[in-house]
Amino acid sequence: MTRFMRWTAALATGLLLAGCGGSSGEDGHGDEGKGTGSAPPPTPRSTAAQAPTALPSSLTSQRLDWDRCKATGSSAAPGDAWRCATLKVPLDWSAPGGRTIGLSLIRARATGGDRIGSLLFNFGGPGGSGVSTMPYFEETVSALHERYDLVSWDPRGVAGSEGVRCRGDREIEAAEAVDATPDTPAEERAYFQDATDFGKGCRQAAGPLLAHVSTTDTARDMDLMRQVLGDTRLHYFGMSYGTELGGVYAHLFPKRVGRMVLDAVVDPTADTVGHAENQTRGFQRALNDYLESTGQDPAQGTRKIAALLKRLDARPLPTSSGRKLTQTLAVTGITLPLYSEPGWPRLTGALKSAEEGDGSELLALADEYNDRDASGRYGTMTHSQRVISCLDERQRPTLAETKRRLAEFERISPVFGEYLGWDTAGWCHDWPVPGQYDTPEVSAPGAAPILLVGNTGDPATPYEGARRMADELGRGVGIELTWKGEGHGAYASGTECVDSTVDAYLLNGTVPKDGKVCSR
Repeated sequence: MTRFMRWTAALATGLLLAGCGGSSGEDGHGDEGKGTGSAPPPTPRSTAAQAPTALPSSLTSQRLDWDRCKATGSSAAPGDAWRCATLKVPLDWSAPGGRTIGLSLIRARATGGDRIGSLLFNFGGPGGSGVSTMPYFEETVSALHERYDLVSWDPRGVAGSEGVRCRGDREIEAAEAVDATPDTPAEERAYFQDATDFGKGCRQAAGPLLAHVSTTDTARDMDLMRQVLGDTRLHYFGMSYGTELGGVYAHLFPKRVGRMVLDAVVDPTADTVGHAENQTRGFQRALNDYLESTGQDPAQGTRKIAALLKRLDARPLPTSSGRKLTQTLAVTGITLPLYSEPGWPRLTGALKSAEEGDGSELLALADEYNDRDASGRYGTMTHSQRVISCLDERQRPTLAETKRRLAEFERISPVFGEYLGWDTAGWCHDWPVPGQYDTPEVSAPGAAPILLVGNTGDPATPYEGARRMADELGRGVGIELTWKGEGHGAYASGTECVDSTVDAYLLNGTVPKDGKVCSR
């Protein structure tokens, strides 16, 4: 079981390369927002009330020991410009004088004069490693690098920051045989047992940390990071899930918001079911656009793909690796190219091969999404994603509630609806710790203007989320910029209008007119 990722630069970069012939969730946010037939969620839990009154000087006065970065996992050590360090933060922010954990940071100093300060990046997920991703993003933000120190980090529970691994490679591969859209009581039992087993593995691996990896915890980490880096205000670039993190930070520390860009904006008004419904709409919208680009009628093309998935549910396809392409893996493989328009030709080839009886190309796409390498080793981003999102999300739909909603999910998308509908029940089923809120609190009265970038063709965080974030942040805080394009995220997607507007805001403090629109 793998929830669709909310975004990582590593995923997007890899996909762009794949679209050129070479080789990181979430949440979707569409038109409706809340689950069909569900009652309005309770008032969100206030996060501001839990802010510690004072921090010990051992935290606020710590000096970071910046040294050469080492290779991490499958990522080689970055170039000489990059340095890495470890920041101490409280395990439990309600007891800041207690046990601490270490967060892995990476930084490259500003290359030019007239330095503004540090610019923190979060590339989404949740669960994406900023330490391994940031160097790949350096060239993309070279103009910003002249005046900012580029900084990113592995949030708590991720990679080098007490990263959580809930099961081994063999267990992960075995779990791929579990049907994520169960059709029988036996398949339902296997589906929910797998979720229970995963949660138990996370509890064993993470221990006390499991209750302290929330978005609120990470937002507080960011403010300590700001202090230790020597910045009066936080300058921040958040992508996808990183936009939710930015909104939570702005709510907790509105007077400390500097220049903040939120790209591929999460809808903060959607609960667990609402996110799943919205993402179902978003990916179906992207699939329709893809089908139209190939000269197909979207309705007919969707029916053809849905029929392929139905056949795979009964009879998985063989692949060149000897593994089988299941229905669940096929949905995952179809999802990946929809994150970026340059990946669409790969989807065409993979679907054609599958129709001809060879599942190899769709399986390869699914493996990329699931972070599986050729030797069968899996990354742990989805583990971190799950422990963070299940601590954040309080809603736990039951089997009966999920079954009542499935027809609506399938009406929205015959391709993605069933998978994402079941995901609402299975993702956090029997989770060892309770979720914290139904929807995050992001209101930020008094904060400096925050630039929100929405993409009309975004599948994972659909365009409507930017407007809802602006409304929640408050009047005069959320400034919306629209790009009429495709793919997940807008900055560095090939439109000079978006890039120049974002750069002018971050470099010069130039706030665009709210509602500005950029077209191709």
